[in-house]
Amino acid sequence: MFQIGVAGGKPAPGRIGAQPEWAYKGDGRCIVAPEHPLFQPAYADDGGEEAEIAGLYLIGDDGTPWRVGYALGNEFADHVLERQNYLYLAHSKLRQCSFGPELLVGALPPVLNGRVLIRRGDQVIWQSAFDTGEANMSHAIANLEHHHFKYDLFRRPGDLHVHFFGANGVSFGAGVQPHDGDIFEIELPLFGRPLRNPLQVDPGPAPLVTVRVL
Repeated sequence: MFQIGVAGGKPAPGRIGAQPEWAYKGDGRCIVAPEHPLFQPAYADDGGEEAEIAGLYLIGDDGTPWRVGYALGNEFADHVLERQNYLYLAHSKLRQCSFGPELLVGALPPVLNGRVLIRRGDQVIWQSAFDTGEANMSHAIANLEHHHFKYDLFRRPGDLHVHFFGANGVSFGAGVQPHDGDIFEIELPLFGRPLRNPLQVDPGPAPLVTVRVL
């Protein structure tokens, strides 16, 4: 799937490129404010950071998507589950996510280099470079936007959309398992203040959800 994007994700201007792989995260209730906890539910095997850039869009009265700007984002996912079966990608999205605390308006530079880290108490237990921008992506942002908003369901006037553009490295790949109380921190100087969220883990057990008959 990645090679499909590499080969056709950046078409010539005015052309439609390859479709990206993406998953629906949730509605506005899944958004967690900066400095507030990201919640790992009892049914999850992991609650890991995904440092990304997020695009924020407002749908105009005539159905036109308007890009408001960009923000730092933590898409937050269960990478242990995703590793079991890539078709579990949609399930691995733990619904909650965070972005902010500041908004970058205007064009996004093609190359951006930041840092993502995990703090545990007074220690930084893991950190890595955070490389993003269109030059570091397999799809052009315009191509991602086309394939997001080609669905008229996503062009409902007055709606606000947040599209995460993908991560190039996560602590899970380094064998790190975040613990309850750890703090995820994503920083990129152009965006001002860093995005910080503590992790809150539900120790379980996960309840069985049953459906009643009317």
